[in-house]
Amino acid sequence: MKFYVDTSVWGGHEDEEFEEWTKPFFEQARQGRFSIVLTDLTLRELMPAPDRVRQLTNTIPDPFLELVSLTEEAEILAGHYINEGVLTPKFESDAQHIAMATILKVDSLISWNFKHMVNFFRIKQYNSINLKFGYQIIDIRTPKEIVYGNGDQKEI
Repeated sequence: MKFYVDTSVWGGHEDEEFEEWTKPFFEQARQGRFSIVLTDLTLRELMPAPDRVRQLTNTIPDPFLELVSLTEEAEILAGHYINEGVLTPKFESDAQHIAMATILKVDSLISWNFKHMVNFFRIKQYNSINLKFGYQIIDIRTPKEIVYGNGDQKEI
C-alpha cells in the first residue's frame, strides 16, 4: 500500500492530541507495512516546524519513502477544486495535496485536517470533480484508521 501523508500528520507526531495514533503510524511505515509519498509541498510546509518534526521525514527508510514534486497537472486539478468552490484560494495548498494524491493514485491520503480533507462532505465534492475531469476517486483517512486496521488492535 502507498499513502500520501499530508503535513498535519508529520506535525501530529509531536502533538499531544494526535501522537497516540501518529507515532504507531510512522512506526508501521518504518517497518515497511506501507510506503509513504512525501512531496516538496509538504517539505516546504514543514520548514517552520520544530526540528524534531522536520527530522521525522529522515526516519522512514528509502524503500518505503517516495519523494515527488508538485506537478503542473496537480496545480490544474487543485484549481478545479477551488474554481468549483470546494476550497477557497486561501487553502490552495490543501487542494494541491488532494490533487497530488489523486494523480499519484495512492491507496489513501492520510491527514488530521478535518476541516478540509478528512471531511465526508468535502470528500464527496473532491470525488465529483475528480470524476468530472477523468480522475479516479480519492480515499482520505486518518492515521488512526490505518493503524487500527493494520494489525495493531488497540482498544478504541
